[in-house]
Amino acid sequence: MKLDTIIQGGRLVTPSDTIAADLGIRGEKIVALGRDLARTHAAGARVVDARGRYVIPGGVDVHVHLAMPFCGTVSADDYDSGTRAAACGGVTTVIDFAIPYENETLQQALDNWHAKAREQACVDYSFHLAITDWRRQRVELPAMIEQGVPTFKQFMIYAREGWQSDDAAVFEALETLRDLGGMLCVHAESSRVLDLLVERQHTPAAMKKHGARLHAMTRPNFVEAEAIQRAILWARATGGRLFIVHMSTAEGADLVRRAREEGVQVLAETCAQYLVLDDSAFAGRDGHLYATCPQLKKPADQKRLWQGLRAGEVCSISTDTCTFTRQQKAMWEGDWTRIPMGMPGLETLLPVVYTHGVLKRRLTVNEFVDKCCTAPARVMGLYPRKGTLQVGSDADLAIIHPKDKRRVDWKKMQTNCDWSPFQGWELAGFAEHTFCRGTQIVEDYRFVGRNGHGRFIPRSRPGRL
Repeated sequence: MKLDTIIQGGRLVTPSDTIAADLGIRGEKIVALGRDLARTHAAGARVVDARGRYVIPGGVDVHVHLAMPFCGTVSADDYDSGTRAAACGGVTTVIDFAIPYENETLQQALDNWHAKAREQACVDYSFHLAITDWRRQRVELPAMIEQGVPTFKQFMIYAREGWQSDDAAVFEALETLRDLGGMLCVHAESSRVLDLLVERQHTPAAMKKHGARLHAMTRPNFVEAEAIQRAILWARATGGRLFIVHMSTAEGADLVRRAREEGVQVLAETCAQYLVLDDSAFAGRDGHLYATCPQLKKPADQKRLWQGLRAGEVCSISTDTCTFTRQQKAMWEGDWTRIPMGMPGLETLLPVVYTHGVLKRRLTVNEFVDKCCTAPARVMGLYPRKGTLQVGSDADLAIIHPKDKRRVDWKKMQTNCDWSPFQGWELAGFAEHTFCRGTQIVEDYRFVGRNGHGRFIPRSRPGRL
């Protein structure tokens, strides 16, 4: 068998096993797994030494926002910088959200996002479609699924942006997607209570006294928990498939656990920042930089989310990457309701989870691979093409050192952002080498890929966990 590349001497990690073996690549696919491949198939093949390293499937980040108009500006990382960052972090597939603006159709939104990504993406990509006008856009769902986009998102907040879906729209979307074999992703926060709490504190005196801390003070845990409970109720009533995006609270994890025990088809992701940062960040001089939606919570929520990852209430870890520079964040001018909400995170996803999960014994290395690679690929209809080291799968992989740490410094990273929420942190798990569909795009921690290598990956119906 002719091989183009042999990954030699590493430890191949799957959700269930860690195996000392070589991996052979031909073209864009994994075609061989076994011992001593270099001895038997070395002729003409490039050999990459992975001794003392883990070889893992390329990470799959199913929640990113690249070049997204939001909060009066456009997120700073586009498909060039964002996917370069992904590559250097060992992520080889991202799923962005195509959002209709003004009176656009879902097809127009999908076309717009294809245009953003097509010539710029350095890693593979797919899309979710945001439903912003259920009555008008629901007829398009079958056509979107036929084009390889079987997952849709509804926002339970953002009325001002024109994105909000009411309970009836969520209920009907779950029904419709149940019959079409799709899945509904929901941003779950209770809008009317949230708006009330914001209104109460939106005074010059309160803003002068509390500053960015108001971002946390006006979003208590029950704002998320009540909305998750409501979405679960509609999923139970309809039999539809529900995916809670960026879950940040202990209460949310409890609700998902109980619902799954009762047979409700609900899954939930969390994000790296909710596992390692808490709302004390808002008290610092640069506290406004950390504004996200939902916002950082308490240490008790972190603890419960880590537990949920091991127990199954939380199926995957993503980033919700939505990058804004210091200048963009400065738009707030002391009014926390005007802060562009989001943080960079693609390059640090796997290192943060590996360092604070595996090295701190909250997760095994196999659970790390499951939550960052395999489970997101399976849930989102990418498996087994993505998220696994199997013969026949795309040759998407990252090679990481088990212990060596690198200091986070935004000046040395691929992002267009001029700050990092993890600045100065010592993290292991950065990609020493990354391959996307058989092509090396990171070598010795340096990006060596090119714009346009990434391809749109049509997805099948979402899988089950």
